[in-house]
Amino acid sequence: MNIVVYLGSAFGNDPVYRDKIKELGNWIGRTGNDLVYGGSKIGLMGILADAVLEAGGHVTGVEPSFFIDQCRQHEGIDKLIVTDDMFERRQTMMEMGDAFIAFPGGIGTMEEITDIISAVSLDIIDKPYVIYNLNGYYDHLDALFDHMTKEGFIPEENRAVIRFASTIDEITRVILR
Repeated sequence: MNIVVYLGSAFGNDPVYRDKIKELGNWIGRTGNDLVYGGSKIGLMGILADAVLEAGGHVTGVEPSFFIDQCRQHEGIDKLIVTDDMFERRQTMMEMGDAFIAFPGGIGTMEEITDIISAVSLDIIDKPYVIYNLNGYYDHLDALFDHMTKEGFIPEENRAVIRFASTIDEITRVILR
């Protein structure tokens, strides 16, 4: 299975992000799955790719050409797909993915989260996804979705399929359903 992981390229301020991304990468590789991710060697992205490779998994990166121009690509991964822009990158990753995990990240990760939730809500895809709410990182997003539902902008049935997990065991139950 191709598991797409959305995440930031920064390290974050808490060392737990480094530890847990290694754990997630190890889980992906150890369970015989492959990683599809943003293709960078920078920050948490590089740690994730290295952990999957060390655990025996295969890694495909999808990176826009302007990141290649900035030498951000991970040279040690199995395959690198170069796209024209971020939009094509997100589309390619969504097409390649069999399941999706959103790890803590920044604005780009938020964009990817909303892309996948929209695609599932609109019945464009029917693939498992989960938002990894590590140490409550996405608590405010969870509350925002509740508020949007309460205010009538997200139907109850769509809200019911926005999944959050706080451990690898919970992710396993959602992704490997």
